[in-house]
Amino acid sequence: MKTIQVYDPPMCCSTGVCGPQVDPVLAAFSGFLHQAKQRGCAVERFNLTQQPIAFLENLTVKSLLDSEGVEALPVIIVDGQVALKGCYPDEAQRAAWLGDVVATP
Repeated sequence: MKTIQVYDPPMCCSTGVCGPQVDPVLAAFSGFLHQAKQRGCAVERFNLTQQPIAFLENLTVKSLLDSEGVEALPVIIVDGQVALKGCYPDEAQRAAWLGDVVATP
């Protein structure tokens, strides 16, 4: 089973998809995570504002924060490896991450 862990920068809600002006990048990423879950991926998402301890408990994320600050966020870890940091994935990156995952019935 593929695992995806997302360590988001401080946001007002757990997905960042709220308020009067929704960021289309965050909306697309939230949709991707929903699709990944439907395909059987284990998805965990942490928001620095709401779950700061999770950022300290993951030594890789803590190290990135110590060396680069919050500019390193978001940090996206796929199957235990940092797949992307400092931005959200584009459509091609998202497709590549799900390329070998088949939909669950």
